[in-house]
Amino acid sequence: SGFFGLLAALIAAIGLYGVMSYLVSQRTNEIGIRVALGAQRGDVLSLVLRKAALLLAPGLVLGALLSVVAAQAARAMLFGLKPSDPGVLVAAITGLGFIGLLSSFLPARRATRVDPMVALRYE
Repeated sequence: SGFFGLLAALIAAIGLYGVMSYLVSQRTNEIGIRVALGAQRGDVLSLVLRKAALLLAPGLVLGALLSVVAAQAARAMLFGLKPSDPGVLVAAITGLGFIGLLSSFLPARRATRVDPMVALRYE
């Protein structure tokens, strides 16, 4: 079951990477304008990572709530853990949040390297 959990986390990370790459490519003109007007790389990076956090937060909350319900249903299969073990829940939320932000970092870093002249060429 650990293998399938890691596989699910990897698939989720790849999916979030794809979504964030798409969002960055759609906002290239906006990012180019921001850079042309003086936005620093840190500003652009935080803009993209904040968007990723806004996408992650509802999923993490909903996943945590559903995992408590699912753990109650699967009580017989949990050896050595209580269905509502807060340590496991916090570790899962922290780990998945870290994986999500890490998978968003590459598109965010790419957004910081947008050349304003190239981004605005077709505007």
